[in-house]
Amino acid sequence: MKLKTTLIGASALALIAGAAVADTLTIATVNNGDMIRMQGLTDDFTAKTGHTVEWVTLEENVLRQRVTTDISTKGGAFDIMTIGMYETPIWGKNGWLVPLDDLSAEYNAADILPAMSGGLSYDGTLYAAPFYGESSMIMYRTDLMEKAGLEMPAAPTWSFVREAAAKMTDRANDINGICLRGKAGWGEGGAFITAMSNSFGARWFDMEWNAQFDTKPWKDTLEFFTGMMNESGPAGYATNGFNENLSLFQQGKCGMWIDATVAASFVTNPKDSTVADHVGFALAPDNGLGKRSNWLWAWALAIPAGTQKEAAAKQFIEWATSTGYIELVAANEGWANVPPGARTSLYENPNYKEVPFAQMTLDSILSADPNNSTVEPSPYVGIQFAAIPEFAGIATEVSQEFSAVYAGQQTVDEALAKAQAITNDAMEAAGYR
Repeated sequence: MKLKTTLIGASALALIAGAAVADTLTIATVNNGDMIRMQGLTDDFTAKTGHTVEWVTLEENVLRQRVTTDISTKGGAFDIMTIGMYETPIWGKNGWLVPLDDLSAEYNAADILPAMSGGLSYDGTLYAAPFYGESSMIMYRTDLMEKAGLEMPAAPTWSFVREAAAKMTDRANDINGICLRGKAGWGEGGAFITAMSNSFGARWFDMEWNAQFDTKPWKDTLEFFTGMMNESGPAGYATNGFNENLSLFQQGKCGMWIDATVAASFVTNPKDSTVADHVGFALAPDNGLGKRSNWLWAWALAIPAGTQKEAAAKQFIEWATSTGYIELVAANEGWANVPPGARTSLYENPNYKEVPFAQMTLDSILSADPNNSTVEPSPYVGIQFAAIPEFAGIATEVSQEFSAVYAGQQTVDEALAKAQAITNDAMEAAGYR
Protein backbone atom coordinates (compact mmCIF):
# COMPACT_ATOMS: atom_id res chain seq x y z
CA MET A 1 0.00 0.00 0.00
CA LYS A 2 1.37 3.43 -0.90
CA LEU A 3 1.37 5.62 2.20
CA LYS A 4 0.92 9.35 2.43
CA THR A 5 3.62 11.36 4.15
CA THR A 6 2.86 11.87 7.82
CA LEU A 7 4.41 13.35 10.91
CA ILE A 8 5.29 9.93 12.24
CA GLY A 9 8.98 10.54 11.58
CA ALA A 10 9.01 12.93 14.52
CA SER A 11 7.94 10.16 16.87
CA ALA A 12 9.95 7.69 18.87
CA LEU A 13 10.68 5.76 15.71
CA ALA A 14 13.32 8.28 14.75
CA LEU A 15 15.69 6.79 17.28
CA ILE A 16 15.19 3.19 16.14
CA ALA A 17 15.40 3.67 12.39
CA GLY A 18 18.98 2.52 12.33
CA ALA A 19 18.37 -0.97 13.68
CA ALA A 20 21.49 -3.08 13.12
CA VAL A 21 19.72 -6.40 12.58
CA ALA A 22 16.50 -6.87 10.67
CA ASP A 23 14.12 -9.31 12.33
CA THR A 24 10.88 -10.93 11.24
CA LEU A 25 8.24 -10.58 13.96
CA THR A 26 5.33 -13.01 14.26
CA ILE A 27 2.28 -11.25 15.65
CA ALA A 28 -0.99 -12.85 16.75
CA THR A 29 -4.00 -10.57 16.45
CA VAL A 30 -7.77 -10.53 16.30
CA ASN A 31 -9.69 -10.16 13.03
CA ASN A 32 -11.23 -6.80 13.95
CA GLY A 33 -11.22 -3.92 11.50
CA ASP A 34 -8.60 -1.77 13.20
CA MET A 35 -6.13 -4.64 13.27
CA ILE A 36 -6.78 -5.42 9.61
CA ARG A 37 -6.09 -1.75 8.84
CA MET A 38 -2.83 -1.91 10.81
CA GLN A 39 -1.67 -4.83 8.71
CA GLY A 40 -2.13 -2.70 5.59
CA LEU A 41 0.10 0.00 7.03
CA THR A 42 3.03 -2.09 8.28
CA ASP A 43 5.15 -1.23 5.24
CA ASP A 44 5.68 2.06 7.06
CA PHE A 45 7.13 0.19 10.05
CA THR A 46 9.38 -1.89 7.81
CA ALA A 47 10.61 1.19 5.96
CA LYS A 48 11.56 2.87 9.23
CA THR A 49 13.15 -0.09 11.02
CA GLY A 50 14.02 -2.77 8.49
CA HIS A 51 11.96 -5.32 10.42
CA THR A 52 9.27 -7.32 8.66
CA VAL A 53 6.06 -8.73 10.10
CA GLU A 54 4.21 -12.01 9.72
CA TRP A 55 0.60 -11.84 10.88
CA VAL A 56 -1.47 -14.63 12.42
CA THR A 57 -5.01 -13.22 12.30
CA LEU A 58 -7.63 -15.14 14.22
CA GLU A 59 -11.28 -14.99 15.23
CA GLU A 60 -11.62 -13.66 18.79
CA ASN A 61 -12.36 -16.92 20.60
CA VAL A 62 -9.62 -18.75 18.68
CA LEU A 63 -7.10 -15.98 19.35
CA ARG A 64 -7.71 -16.16 23.10
CA GLN A 65 -7.25 -19.92 23.08
CA ARG A 66 -4.11 -19.89 20.92
CA VAL A 67 -2.23 -17.17 22.78
CA THR A 68 -3.20 -18.55 26.20
CA THR A 69 -1.98 -22.02 25.27
CA ASP A 70 1.22 -20.66 23.73
CA ILE A 71 2.23 -18.45 26.62
CA SER A 72 1.28 -20.89 29.38
CA THR A 73 3.27 -23.69 27.73
CA LYS A 74 6.14 -21.39 26.67
CA GLY A 75 5.48 -22.44 23.10
CA GLY A 76 7.28 -19.45 21.60
CA ALA A 77 5.08 -19.19 18.51
CA PHE A 78 4.64 -15.41 18.75
CA ASP A 79 6.87 -12.40 19.34
CA ILE A 80 3.89 -10.12 20.00
CA MET A 81 0.41 -11.06 21.18
CA THR A 82 -2.84 -9.11 21.05
CA ILE A 83 -4.34 -9.50 24.52
CA GLY A 84 -6.58 -7.45 26.79
CA MET A 85 -7.30 -6.19 30.28
CA TYR A 86 -8.23 -9.62 31.58
CA GLU A 87 -5.03 -11.43 30.66
CA THR A 88 -2.44 -8.68 31.11
CA PRO A 89 -2.32 -8.27 34.92
CA ILE A 90 -2.55 -12.04 35.48
CA TRP A 91 0.18 -12.87 32.99
CA GLY A 92 2.32 -9.96 34.18
CA LYS A 93 2.10 -11.27 37.73
CA ASN A 94 3.12 -14.74 36.49
CA GLY A 95 6.22 -13.32 34.81
CA TRP A 96 4.93 -14.36 31.38
CA LEU A 97 5.23 -10.90 29.78
CA VAL A 98 8.08 -8.47 29.15
CA PRO A 99 7.60 -5.27 31.19
CA LEU A 100 7.08 -2.16 29.07
CA ASP A 101 8.66 0.19 31.62
CA ASP A 102 11.49 1.35 29.39
CA LEU A 103 9.66 2.74 26.35
CA SER A 104 11.21 5.88 24.89
CA ALA A 105 10.53 9.37 26.17
CA GLU A 106 9.15 10.30 22.74
CA TYR A 107 6.57 7.52 23.04
CA ASN A 108 5.10 9.36 26.04
CA ALA A 109 3.54 6.52 28.02
CA ALA A 110 2.07 9.10 30.40
CA ASP A 111 -0.31 10.11 27.59
CA ILE A 112 -2.11 6.74 27.79
CA LEU A 113 -5.55 7.17 29.34
CA PRO A 114 -5.34 6.18 33.03
CA ALA A 115 -8.29 3.77 32.62
CA MET A 116 -6.28 1.91 29.99
CA SER A 117 -2.83 1.96 31.59
CA GLY A 118 -4.32 0.91 34.91
CA GLY A 119 -6.04 -2.10 33.39
CA LEU A 120 -2.89 -3.14 31.50
CA SER A 121 -0.53 -2.97 34.48
CA TYR A 122 0.41 -5.15 37.39
CA ASP A 123 1.86 -3.65 40.56
CA GLY A 124 2.32 -0.32 38.79
CA THR A 125 4.23 -1.71 35.79
CA LEU A 126 2.78 -1.58 32.26
CA TYR A 127 2.83 -5.01 30.58
CA ALA A 128 0.83 -4.27 27.42
CA ALA A 129 0.35 -1.12 25.35
CA PRO A 130 -3.19 -0.32 24.21
CA PHE A 131 -3.70 -0.39 20.45
CA TYR A 132 -7.19 0.87 21.11
CA GLY A 133 -9.41 1.25 24.13
CA GLU A 134 -13.15 0.88 24.31
CA SER A 135 -16.27 0.81 26.36
CA SER A 136 -19.66 -0.13 24.93
CA MET A 137 -22.55 2.09 23.85
CA ILE A 138 -25.72 2.13 21.80
CA MET A 139 -25.43 2.69 18.07
CA TYR A 140 -28.82 3.25 16.49
CA ARG A 141 -30.55 4.18 13.25
CA THR A 142 -31.78 7.76 13.60
CA ASP A 143 -34.16 7.36 10.66
CA LEU A 144 -35.81 4.26 12.12
CA MET A 145 -36.05 5.82 15.56
CA GLU A 146 -37.79 8.82 14.05
CA LYS A 147 -40.10 6.56 12.04
CA ALA A 148 -41.02 4.78 15.29
CA GLY A 149 -42.02 8.13 16.78
CA LEU A 150 -39.37 7.93 19.51
CA GLU A 151 -36.37 10.00 20.56
CA MET A 152 -33.31 8.28 21.97
CA PRO A 153 -32.30 9.69 25.38
CA ALA A 154 -28.58 10.32 25.94
CA ALA A 155 -28.74 7.83 28.83
CA PRO A 156 -31.61 5.39 28.14
CA THR A 157 -33.08 2.62 30.26
CA TRP A 158 -33.43 -1.01 29.25
CA SER A 159 -37.21 -0.65 29.20
CA PHE A 160 -36.93 2.15 26.64
CA VAL A 161 -34.53 0.08 24.53
CA ARG A 162 -36.90 -2.89 24.49
CA GLU A 163 -39.86 -0.70 23.57
CA ALA A 164 -37.89 0.99 20.80
CA ALA A 165 -36.60 -2.34 19.49
CA ALA A 166 -40.13 -3.68 19.16
CA LYS A 167 -41.32 -0.57 17.31
CA MET A 168 -38.33 -0.53 14.96
CA THR A 169 -38.61 -4.20 14.02
CA ASP A 170 -39.90 -4.76 10.48
CA ARG A 171 -39.72 -8.46 9.68
CA ALA A 172 -41.13 -7.98 6.18
CA ASN A 173 -38.13 -5.81 5.29
CA ASP A 174 -35.56 -7.83 7.26
CA ILE A 175 -35.02 -5.11 9.85
CA ASN A 176 -34.36 -6.28 13.40
CA GLY A 177 -35.02 -3.74 16.13
CA ILE A 178 -31.89 -4.78 18.02
CA CYS A 179 -28.76 -6.84 17.41
CA LEU A 180 -26.78 -8.14 20.40
CA ARG A 181 -24.10 -10.76 21.00
CA GLY A 182 -25.33 -14.27 21.75
CA LYS A 183 -22.22 -16.12 20.65
CA ALA A 184 -20.62 -18.43 23.20
CA GLY A 185 -17.24 -17.34 24.59
CA TRP A 186 -16.34 -15.46 27.77
CA GLY A 187 -15.26 -12.42 25.76
CA GLU A 188 -18.07 -12.64 23.19
CA GLY A 189 -21.64 -13.18 24.36
CA GLY A 190 -20.36 -13.82 27.86
CA ALA A 191 -18.91 -10.31 28.07
CA PHE A 192 -22.13 -8.72 26.91
CA ILE A 193 -24.49 -10.57 29.25
CA THR A 194 -22.17 -10.02 32.23
CA ALA A 195 -21.99 -6.26 31.62
CA MET A 196 -25.76 -6.23 31.14
CA SER A 197 -26.31 -8.16 34.34
CA ASN A 198 -24.52 -5.49 36.36
CA SER A 199 -27.30 -3.04 35.50
CA PHE A 200 -29.89 -5.58 36.73
CA GLY A 201 -28.16 -5.86 40.11
CA ALA A 202 -26.47 -9.21 39.39
CA ARG A 203 -22.91 -10.29 40.14
CA TRP A 204 -20.85 -13.42 39.51
CA PHE A 205 -19.84 -13.96 43.14
CA ASP A 206 -20.73 -12.77 46.62
CA MET A 207 -17.97 -11.71 49.01
CA GLU A 208 -17.28 -15.36 49.94
CA TRP A 209 -16.83 -16.37 46.27
CA ASN A 210 -20.17 -18.17 46.13
CA ALA A 211 -21.75 -18.22 42.66
CA GLN A 212 -24.83 -16.02 42.32
CA PHE A 213 -26.66 -17.52 39.33
CA ASP A 214 -29.46 -18.73 41.60
CA THR A 215 -30.50 -15.15 42.40
CA LYS A 216 -33.36 -13.08 41.00
CA PRO A 217 -31.14 -10.45 39.28
CA TRP A 218 -29.53 -13.10 37.06
CA LYS A 219 -32.90 -14.62 36.18
CA ASP A 220 -34.25 -11.15 35.40
CA THR A 221 -31.25 -10.45 33.16
CA LEU A 222 -31.48 -13.63 31.14
CA GLU A 223 -35.27 -13.52 30.80
CA PHE A 224 -35.19 -9.89 29.68
CA PHE A 225 -32.42 -10.55 27.17
CA THR A 226 -34.02 -13.62 25.60
CA GLY A 227 -37.47 -12.02 25.57
CA MET A 228 -36.23 -8.88 23.83
CA MET A 229 -34.10 -10.78 21.33
CA ASN A 230 -36.87 -13.23 20.48
CA GLU A 231 -39.21 -10.28 19.90
CA SER A 232 -36.87 -8.01 17.99
CA GLY A 233 -33.53 -9.69 17.30
CA PRO A 234 -32.20 -11.46 14.21
CA ALA A 235 -32.72 -15.14 13.56
CA GLY A 236 -29.78 -17.19 14.81
CA TYR A 237 -28.58 -14.53 17.24
CA ALA A 238 -27.17 -17.32 19.43
CA THR A 239 -24.17 -17.49 17.09
CA ASN A 240 -23.70 -13.76 16.49
CA GLY A 241 -20.66 -11.98 17.91
CA PHE A 242 -19.08 -8.59 17.25
CA ASN A 243 -18.28 -9.12 13.58
CA GLU A 244 -21.60 -10.75 12.70
CA ASN A 245 -23.59 -7.90 14.26
CA LEU A 246 -21.34 -5.31 12.65
CA SER A 247 -22.14 -6.81 9.26
CA LEU A 248 -25.88 -6.82 9.98
CA PHE A 249 -25.83 -3.19 11.09
CA GLN A 250 -23.81 -2.06 8.08
CA GLN A 251 -26.30 -3.80 5.81
CA GLY A 252 -29.18 -1.86 7.36
CA LYS A 253 -30.64 -4.85 9.17
CA CYS A 254 -30.43 -3.51 12.76
CA GLY A 255 -32.30 -0.68 14.39
CA MET A 256 -29.98 -0.69 17.40
CA TRP A 257 -26.71 -2.36 18.27
CA ILE A 258 -25.11 -2.24 21.71
CA ASP A 259 -21.46 -3.13 21.46
CA ALA A 260 -17.90 -1.85 21.50
CA THR A 261 -17.46 1.88 21.02
CA VAL A 262 -14.72 1.11 18.50
CA ALA A 263 -17.43 -0.01 16.06
CA ALA A 264 -18.58 3.58 15.61
CA SER A 265 -16.01 4.31 12.91
CA PHE A 266 -17.14 1.29 10.90
CA VAL A 267 -20.89 1.91 11.04
CA THR A 268 -20.38 5.55 10.01
CA ASN A 269 -17.93 4.84 7.18
CA PRO A 270 -19.82 5.23 3.86
CA LYS A 271 -17.33 2.89 2.17
CA ASP A 272 -18.63 -0.02 4.24
CA SER A 273 -21.94 1.00 5.81
CA THR A 274 -25.17 1.46 3.88
CA VAL A 275 -26.59 3.48 6.81
CA ALA A 276 -23.55 5.67 7.52
CA ASP A 277 -25.55 8.90 7.38
CA HIS A 278 -28.23 7.72 9.81
CA VAL A 279 -26.32 6.61 12.93
CA GLY A 280 -26.72 8.09 16.40
CA PHE A 281 -25.07 7.20 19.72
CA ALA A 282 -26.14 6.92 23.35
CA LEU A 283 -24.79 5.52 26.60
CA ALA A 284 -25.37 1.82 27.29
CA PRO A 285 -28.67 1.26 29.12
CA ASP A 286 -29.33 1.08 32.85
CA ASN A 287 -32.20 0.08 35.13
CA GLY A 288 -32.05 2.95 37.60
CA LEU A 289 -29.88 0.96 40.02
CA GLY A 290 -26.79 3.10 39.61
CA LYS A 291 -24.90 0.84 37.17
CA ARG A 292 -24.92 1.09 33.41
CA SER A 293 -24.30 -1.96 31.23
CA ASN A 294 -21.11 -0.75 29.54
CA TRP A 295 -17.80 -2.52 29.82
CA LEU A 296 -14.16 -1.44 29.75
CA TRP A 297 -11.59 -3.09 27.50
CA ALA A 298 -8.42 -2.53 25.55
CA TRP A 299 -7.00 -4.63 22.79
CA ALA A 300 -3.32 -4.28 23.53
CA LEU A 301 0.06 -5.50 22.31
CA ALA A 302 2.30 -7.48 24.65
CA ILE A 303 5.60 -9.33 24.35
CA PRO A 304 5.82 -12.87 25.73
CA ALA A 305 8.79 -13.41 28.02
CA GLY A 306 11.45 -15.53 26.37
CA THR A 307 11.16 -14.09 22.87
CA GLN A 308 14.49 -13.77 21.12
CA LYS A 309 13.31 -10.57 19.41
CA GLU A 310 12.43 -8.34 22.38
CA ALA A 311 14.10 -5.19 21.03
CA ALA A 312 12.37 -5.40 17.64
CA ALA A 313 9.07 -6.24 19.33
CA LYS A 314 9.29 -3.12 21.46
CA GLN A 315 9.98 -1.09 18.33
CA PHE A 316 6.82 -2.45 16.75
CA ILE A 317 4.75 -1.71 19.85
CA GLU A 318 6.05 1.85 19.91
CA TRP A 319 5.17 2.23 16.23
CA ALA A 320 1.68 0.74 16.44
CA THR A 321 0.50 2.45 19.64
CA SER A 322 2.10 5.86 19.17
CA THR A 323 0.61 9.25 18.35
CA GLY A 324 2.54 8.95 15.10
CA TYR A 325 0.52 5.89 14.10
CA ILE A 326 -2.68 7.77 14.86
CA GLU A 327 -1.52 10.53 12.52
CA LEU A 328 -0.62 7.94 9.89
CA VAL A 329 -4.14 6.49 9.94
CA ALA A 330 -5.68 9.97 9.95
CA ALA A 331 -3.68 10.93 6.86
CA ASN A 332 -4.74 7.79 5.00
CA GLU A 333 -8.25 7.10 6.31
CA GLY A 334 -9.45 10.27 8.05
CA TRP A 335 -9.67 11.15 11.74
CA ALA A 336 -12.88 9.16 12.27
CA ASN A 337 -10.96 5.95 11.58
CA VAL A 338 -8.00 6.31 13.95
CA PRO A 339 -7.69 3.81 16.82
CA PRO A 340 -9.73 5.35 19.65
CA GLY A 341 -9.75 5.27 23.41
CA ALA A 342 -6.05 4.86 24.20
CA ARG A 343 -4.49 8.33 24.50
CA THR A 344 -5.53 11.47 26.33
CA SER A 345 -4.06 13.68 23.61
CA LEU A 346 -6.44 12.24 21.01
CA TYR A 347 -9.43 13.65 22.88
CA GLU A 348 -7.70 17.02 23.14
CA ASN A 349 -6.99 17.10 19.41
CA PRO A 350 -9.29 19.63 17.67
CA ASN A 351 -9.44 17.44 14.56
CA TYR A 352 -10.72 14.49 16.55
CA LYS A 353 -13.17 16.58 18.54
CA GLU A 354 -15.09 17.03 15.28
CA VAL A 355 -15.71 13.27 15.02
CA PRO A 356 -19.39 12.72 15.96
CA PHE A 357 -18.85 9.76 18.27
CA ALA A 358 -15.64 10.94 19.97
CA GLN A 359 -17.22 12.46 23.06
CA MET A 360 -19.71 9.62 23.60
CA THR A 361 -16.85 7.13 23.41
CA LEU A 362 -14.86 9.05 26.01
CA ASP A 363 -17.91 9.49 28.24
CA SER A 364 -18.58 5.74 28.06
CA ILE A 365 -14.97 4.88 28.93
CA LEU A 366 -14.89 7.31 31.84
CA SER A 367 -18.20 6.03 33.23
CA ALA A 368 -16.94 2.44 33.48
CA ASP A 369 -15.51 1.53 36.89
CA PRO A 370 -13.92 -1.94 37.07
CA ASN A 371 -13.26 -1.53 40.79
CA ASN A 372 -16.93 -0.95 41.57
CA SER A 373 -18.91 -2.67 38.84
CA THR A 374 -21.82 -4.27 40.71
CA VAL A 375 -24.75 -2.98 42.75
CA GLU A 376 -24.02 -5.35 45.64
CA PRO A 377 -20.38 -5.67 46.81
CA SER A 378 -18.28 -8.19 44.91
CA PRO A 379 -14.77 -9.54 45.62
CA TYR A 380 -13.42 -9.10 42.11
CA VAL A 381 -12.13 -6.38 39.81
CA GLY A 382 -13.62 -6.21 36.33
CA ILE A 383 -16.88 -5.27 34.62
CA GLN A 384 -17.49 -7.88 31.92
CA PHE A 385 -15.12 -10.32 33.61
CA ALA A 386 -13.77 -11.19 37.04
CA ALA A 387 -10.02 -10.71 37.07
CA ILE A 388 -9.07 -14.14 38.40
CA PRO A 389 -7.20 -16.82 36.43
CA GLU A 390 -10.08 -19.29 36.62
CA PHE A 391 -12.65 -16.95 35.09
CA ALA A 392 -11.95 -17.56 31.40
CA GLY A 393 -12.56 -21.29 31.65
CA ILE A 394 -15.62 -20.98 33.89
CA ALA A 395 -17.22 -18.19 31.88
CA THR A 396 -16.67 -19.97 28.59
CA GLU A 397 -18.70 -22.90 29.89
CA VAL A 398 -21.38 -20.65 31.38
CA SER A 399 -21.68 -18.70 28.13
CA GLN A 400 -22.25 -21.96 26.27
CA GLU A 401 -25.19 -22.73 28.55
CA PHE A 402 -26.60 -19.24 27.92
CA SER A 403 -26.21 -19.59 24.16
CA ALA A 404 -28.15 -22.84 24.36
CA VAL A 405 -31.03 -20.82 25.86
CA TYR A 406 -30.85 -18.32 23.01
CA ALA A 407 -30.97 -21.20 20.53
CA GLY A 408 -34.08 -22.61 22.20
CA GLN A 409 -32.30 -25.74 23.43
CA GLN A 410 -32.96 -25.26 27.14
CA THR A 411 -34.79 -22.95 29.54
CA VAL A 412 -33.45 -19.99 31.47
CA ASP A 413 -33.88 -21.90 34.73
CA GLU A 414 -31.98 -24.91 33.39
CA ALA A 415 -29.09 -22.76 32.19
CA LEU A 416 -28.82 -20.84 35.45
CA ALA A 417 -28.84 -24.05 37.50
CA LYS A 418 -26.01 -25.42 35.35
CA ALA A 419 -24.10 -22.12 35.58
CA GLN A 420 -24.41 -22.21 39.37
CA ALA A 421 -23.04 -25.74 39.55
CA ILE A 422 -20.26 -25.15 37.01
CA THR A 423 -19.05 -22.05 38.81
CA ASN A 424 -19.22 -23.36 42.37
CA ASP A 425 -17.54 -26.64 41.44
CA ALA A 426 -14.69 -24.81 39.70
CA MET A 427 -14.21 -22.32 42.53
CA GLU A 428 -14.14 -25.10 45.10
CA ALA A 429 -11.59 -27.03 43.07
CA ALA A 430 -9.47 -23.89 42.81
CA GLY A 431 -9.53 -23.39 46.57
CA TYR A 432 -11.63 -20.24 46.77
CA ARG A 433 -14.32 -21.93 48.88
